[in-house]
Amino acid sequence: MKMNVPNALTILRVCMIPFFIVFLMTPVGGAHGNIIAGIIFILASLTDTLDGYLARKNHQITVFGKFMDPLADKLLVCSALICLVAQNRIPYWIVIVIIGRDFIISGFRLIAAEKGVVIAANMWGKVKTAVQMVTVILLVFHFGGVFDTIETVLIWLALALTVISLINYLYINRNVLEEVH
Repeated sequence: MKMNVPNALTILRVCMIPFFIVFLMTPVGGAHGNIIAGIIFILASLTDTLDGYLARKNHQITVFGKFMDPLADKLLVCSALICLVAQNRIPYWIVIVIIGRDFIISGFRLIAAEKGVVIAANMWGKVKTAVQMVTVILLVFHFGGVFDTIETVLIWLALALTVISLINYLYINRNVLEEVH
């Protein structure tokens, strides 16, 4: 595989995850650990937007990118959500639903890949990911006050979009399962 900038950004996003976790979950960052973790998460999230834009603009859409970009998003968001459960900022059962959806989609993509079909993320999945990322950012910074209500609304919106995007994804790609016995 020839490395291009969009794929390098996807790999960079994955490499940023351990740093995010360390600053969020350990005393390494001191009193500013959440702020540093939040900045890392924002930068990692921005690479998602940038890699997609560059891939389309420069006609550098690859099979690697179609597979790894959504996986990198899932790793970033799920890692953050698990950490936030540990900090009692989001209910565990919501995170289980979100991660469960991601496992289902990943399994579905593997079945499709076995058939030679690469399924890229659709608009519902992209909106779901964007809402999850904004939710994580607010939960990491945890401003308090009116933001507590905004966080709650976004958590429920992220959950709803998770379920909607799963149903939409399975419906649109149902033909992939038709020959599975």
